[in-house]
Amino acid sequence: MDKPEKEKPQKKGMARLLELSSRKKGLVICSCVLAILSVAVSFAPFIAIYYIIRELVVHFADLGALDTAYMIDLGWLAAGGAIAAILLNFLALMCSHFAAFRTQYELKLEFAEHIASLPLGFHSANSTGKLRKIVDENIEKLEGFVAHQLPDMAGSFAMPIFTLVVLFLFDWRLGLASLVPILAAYLIQMAAYGGDKAQKFVKKYQDSLEDLNNASVEYVRGISVVKAFNQTIYSFRRFHETITDYGQFVKSYTMSFEKYMAAFMVIINHVYVFLIPVIILIAGGAEDYAAFALAAIFYIVFSFSLATPFTKLMYVSSLSTQISDGIERMDRILAVEPLPEAAHPETTTDYSTSFEDVVFSYMSEEEGETAALDGVSFVARQGEVTALVGPSGSGKSTIAHLIPRFYDVDEGTVRIGGTDIRDMASDYLMSIVGFVFQDVFLFKQSVADNILIGNRHATREQVVAAAKAAQCHEFIEKLPQGYDTVIGSSGVHLSGGERQRVVIARAILKNAPILVLDEATAFADPENEQKIQLALSELMRDKTVIIIAHRLSTVRGADTILVVDRGRIVEEGTHDALVEADGRYRRMWEQYIGAMDWTLSGAATGPGRLDRSSEETEVYGNVWN
Repeated sequence: MDKPEKEKPQKKGMARLLELSSRKKGLVICSCVLAILSVAVSFAPFIAIYYIIRELVVHFADLGALDTAYMIDLGWLAAGGAIAAILLNFLALMCSHFAAFRTQYELKLEFAEHIASLPLGFHSANSTGKLRKIVDENIEKLEGFVAHQLPDMAGSFAMPIFTLVVLFLFDWRLGLASLVPILAAYLIQMAAYGGDKAQKFVKKYQDSLEDLNNASVEYVRGISVVKAFNQTIYSFRRFHETITDYGQFVKSYTMSFEKYMAAFMVIINHVYVFLIPVIILIAGGAEDYAAFALAAIFYIVFSFSLATPFTKLMYVSSLSTQISDGIERMDRILAVEPLPEAAHPETTTDYSTSFEDVVFSYMSEEEGETAALDGVSFVARQGEVTALVGPSGSGKSTIAHLIPRFYDVDEGTVRIGGTDIRDMASDYLMSIVGFVFQDVFLFKQSVADNILIGNRHATREQVVAAAKAAQCHEFIEKLPQGYDTVIGSSGVHLSGGERQRVVIARAILKNAPILVLDEATAFADPENEQKIQLALSELMRDKTVIIIAHRLSTVRGADTILVVDRGRIVEEGTHDALVEADGRYRRMWEQYIGAMDWTLSGAATGPGRLDRSSEETEVYGNVWN
């Protein structure tokens, strides 16, 4: 969608960093002022040393004529300037750290609240590694920018001004000779970090970090599979390739600045090399040789102090570029708008769910628009079971995701009880739709807390009742602390079927009138599957139920079976009617039955049945009735 004309363009780069830093404007300004004052007073020792040397040279022939009190005052000035510079810098960092921590806290909170407000479709399309990097690294680096680099930047930009004053204070010719290498170092720095090449490098560097984060998360989640098959990291190709690519890129990225960095460091640390030839050239024409010698000594000594602030400015510039790119990635997420809410939200007492000529496509930066559904229409009636079957990628999960409005449809309408779901408040819509997916997620909390996610206001008795209905009360009671056992702690781990039943208990406690089941028994063993089916039969009572299934035996008793293929509903009816129709469903059923008759043969194993018998299929297939 086009943005409104009145909307201001998002700031980028340093302007955006300063905008975020100004959230705590008073503390930031105070920090920068103190940093500048710290730089200013840091010149006092050099000036004091100059006048002490001059006093010694002037009275070299008669040391008794030295103004001792004057020299002591200059000594105190030098010591006081050094101490004041340290103290002011400390106070500047205190202010900047207070501002940084508050800014970091607010940004992380805002980012977390924002992604929580986005539809679940956003989270399906964006990896946890990418979002984790933004929260843990990108925003964290902003804290470092405000706490350290911003006061350093203020001091570093103030340094050249004070340096120019000091350089031209005693001898403008030597001051100009000192200024030339400083300007040359600045130009080298700008060439290294200010061009398009550097910007592209930084973006690619951030992309590499995101890929590495995503691959790391995926590898850790799949480590049990890697170890179970006695494989190594090299077998996990994506992770290995990502690490290799990242290493090669970082190496090339670092080496690309080799010449610039070497030239900058050589020049800024050896300003005296430029000074000495100038001193030799003009020394012969000096009217007051003693005064010129003093100035020359001062400039040579002072040149050694130039390296630290200008090197600091170089690192501030390079790090600021990286931080800016990280903040742009955060801003792209913050720019994603939550789904629009109805001005006058509606509710319903009828929970039949219908699709009316629904068209939907996924959008991604990499692949663009990908068609998923094309003209889908059906009705899932309240109190009935509607099953979605079809090959992988046919659009079954997309249909399920559109019911709770993970995404908004491109065309057509999804209705619950005759009301367009876009006219319902998101919180209300989520409260009337329950989910049980094949990918089970349990928090590292107590079993009771995990079940309570379904309804935070439920009593302990209701939690236990839900667990009993979900066929998980028995194994929970055997845990070390029963319902108060923290999952994942002290070696407490649940099997896949047990975890699935805990999730079903959560859904039972929620008691939503619409239930979406996405392959809820896909990874269960026969014993657990039977218990899960019993739990589901309790959960599904009197609800609008939409089931996604690949094993056709689990949906034989469904009231309506919808066959989905390439984003369309190609067949609809009961199991018996669809088998009689001799269409796509019948071919799928025959293939399924054929797969169940597979046998193993060989000396090592002998013949044996691979899958469950037709008698078992009959039991599981009719559990809905």
